[in-house]
Amino acid sequence: MNPYRAPRWLKGGNAQTIWPALSLKLPTPTYRRELWPTPDGGMIALDFIDGQLGAPLVVLFHGLEGSSQSHYAKALMHEVKRRSWHGVVSHFRGCGGVENTQRRAYHAGDSAEVAWILQKLAERHATLYAAGVSLGGNMLAKYLGEQRASARCQAAAVISAPLDLHAASTRLDRGLGRLLYTRMFLNTLKPKAFSQLRRHPDLFDDQRLRRAHSFREFDDLVTAPLHGYRDCHDYWYRASSKPLLTSITVPTLILNARNDPFLPPSALPTRAEVSSCVTLEQPEEGGHVGFVTGSFPGRIDWLPQRLLAFFDSAAAA
Repeated sequence: MNPYRAPRWLKGGNAQTIWPALSLKLPTPTYRRELWPTPDGGMIALDFIDGQLGAPLVVLFHGLEGSSQSHYAKALMHEVKRRSWHGVVSHFRGCGGVENTQRRAYHAGDSAEVAWILQKLAERHATLYAAGVSLGGNMLAKYLGEQRASARCQAAAVISAPLDLHAASTRLDRGLGRLLYTRMFLNTLKPKAFSQLRRHPDLFDDQRLRRAHSFREFDDLVTAPLHGYRDCHDYWYRASSKPLLTSITVPTLILNARNDPFLPPSALPTRAEVSSCVTLEQPEEGGHVGFVTGSFPGRIDWLPQRLLAFFDSAAAA
């Protein structure tokens, strides 16, 4: 599919988010796992696809509670494999089946973790392309804005990222967002937090955690204090990547559907709010990391093809 031609989206914001995960089953690529000790004594998992010698590496930073098994990760890694490129899905703390033993976890503003991972990968590969999805996309965009010309990738793609975390909270902590998505995420985030609490009993109040039913409550109790923020509002403000988009110097695609249930269209960046190195694409349809095309149940090959086409164009420029 020509990525520059307007695709025939399968309609529906909520359906665009749910159908890929539930209906479009992809086989798991043949990953090679590496376990990396973190500088602070933790451990993360990286699942690699090995390509031809000298081929580019595509690194994917997954979304909240995602993994190398997420539909978008498998779709991208299959396309990377088809090209005989290298690929890797880098898991955040406590994801990918590796338990988190540290007092900290992962969060939307953790650009330092992205910097450390990309630095290590750049030591192995001369050409490196980075993609970040949802929360991982915000982390990557923040890293790109902070590092500017020192960023360790030749091009990047940021997909369905909550670039304005406060605006995203207005979608996820009320109405359908709270009933569907917030409940889904907290069903895994809270057990992980309780596991941390068993190792570190002084981290936070377990009763408050049991009563937490919104991102505002969870971020205020867990995410913010564990990672050096005053409260959830301080976290949402300082961790958002949107103010840094004007500082990006690496060719970067920022892709957000206007019907994404995680972020209101009014919060999407305008041309004046990004640097000249940023390509903004904001299709009317696509949902949250959906971008399903064709007739029901649809296909999810448009997104990986669009990302790799963008990397091709960046290399040719």
